[in-house]
Amino acid sequence: MYNFDHSLFLALNFDGGETLDRIMLTVSGTAMWLPLYALILWLVWRRYGWRNTLLFIVLMAAALGLSDMVSGIFKHNGLLGGLLPDFEPRWRPMFTPELEGLAITPDSLAAIRRADLPGDWAVHVPVEAVSGRYGTVSAHAATVVALAVLSIAAIRRRWFAWLMIASTLLICYSRIYLAKHFPMDLFWGTLVGALLGWGAFVLFRRFARLQKDEPATSRN
Repeated sequence: MYNFDHSLFLALNFDGGETLDRIMLTVSGTAMWLPLYALILWLVWRRYGWRNTLLFIVLMAAALGLSDMVSGIFKHNGLLGGLLPDFEPRWRPMFTPELEGLAITPDSLAAIRRADLPGDWAVHVPVEAVSGRYGTVSAHAATVVALAVLSIAAIRRRWFAWLMIASTLLICYSRIYLAKHFPMDLFWGTLVGALLGWGAFVLFRRFARLQKDEPATSRN
């Protein structure tokens, strides 16, 4: 399985130049997606009203927070990082010597990456992306998928579903481009996020009252 995962990663990771590096760093960040978060809340408000929007915000925050914490279990960080002390985390691709054909430790490769030493590298790693240690499970994938599942199920608009799917795929791919995650890291993160996002929607559906698509301002 690891051999296939390594091969798939190497097929997807490449040097796209400084411009694409900047784009992927931006995509992997938070600021670019603030308008999308605002759009989600606006659509929820139009469909359900402000009281239910507050409920949505609480459940969204819970789903995203739990997604991040569950991911941290397998990387030994965060509030739940000590739950599996015997679990051996998987290093990020950028710190995996086997991908470079090197017989050194991951820590040694990490030091080389942080020093930004030139070389004929198999893995493209923008120096600004060098951070952390472990990749499994991807917290980025878990949180963005949790948000996508919750918001798509609540808003129920085809165009919005495609928008969220495209955004999710772009964010997940940026993690491969930046050499922060293997495809399997993203798969496990997607599974975690999907379960928690759906659980949040079940709770939202249980307690929210639909306004039959009428704008909240049109009610008397």
